[in-house]
Amino acid sequence: MKHIFLNLKRFDVPVEYGGVNRLAPIDEWGAYIVRSTQEALRRYRPDEVEFVQYFPEAHLIGAVSARSDGSPVQIGCQGVYRMSTAVGGNFGAFTTNRPVSAMRALGVRSVLIGHCEERMDKLGILAEAGAADTVAVSRILNQEVREAIAGGLSVLYCIGEDTADQERWQEVLEEQLEVGLRGVERSRITIGYEPIWSIGPGKRPADQAYITKVARFIKEKTGGMPVVYGGGLREDNAEMLSSIAEIDGGLIALTRFQGEVGFYPDEYIKIIRAYLGK
Repeated sequence: MKHIFLNLKRFDVPVEYGGVNRLAPIDEWGAYIVRSTQEALRRYRPDEVEFVQYFPEAHLIGAVSARSDGSPVQIGCQGVYRMSTAVGGNFGAFTTNRPVSAMRALGVRSVLIGHCEERMDKLGILAEAGAADTVAVSRILNQEVREAIAGGLSVLYCIGEDTADQERWQEVLEEQLEVGLRGVERSRITIGYEPIWSIGPGKRPADQAYITKVARFIKEKTGGMPVVYGGGLREDNAEMLSSIAEIDGGLIALTRFQGEVGFYPDEYIKIIRAYLGK
């Protein structure tokens, strides 16, 4: 089974406001992406490939509504709160947060947890209190994973090492896996590996040998859980990644990195075809 994930971050922001959205008016953007991709993805069997698109919260209703009957596209959200509502319990005192119950009610079926940007945000909050505890971050993420699974969502759980931790990558990744997945039913969880040190302009991309050894390590530590490459599945690395037996898919974000930078549905489909070879 292959897994192709799409993290749309804040690509909805129009160019005139400093964003990269040239696709559609912001109120139609989520629906536009689903409509522009779901028919092309029907060529793949649902028992062979899973497609999940993670949208900013404001676009979830439009994205879910744009799904046609039998659409291969699953809609995901970009995070959940570490607590949720419960019948006879808390009815929703979670201002600004996304309880799993609200996401399920909107039609969301998956959630992205532990992305390097989320980890950095939580570390930044701790830093304001004079703390620098990566284990505490993983404990908070574990609560989010627990809520997501209990509420019926599947999870893409991201882990990764940055430049400062690259020499001790095994220790860092093992800690993120052990703490983040502690006590969790794992059958609906996919691991996304992000080599943070290699992501971004001017950085050296992780090569095939490095990705292979890390993916193999993750599978050994998790008993064979699916692993996708979260450092950016692109057209120029799709063939290389598809040749790695230990990699079960990838996470796509931007599709164009030069000129009119941004996410473009036709380029997204090209990346998928390059990776799957059809």
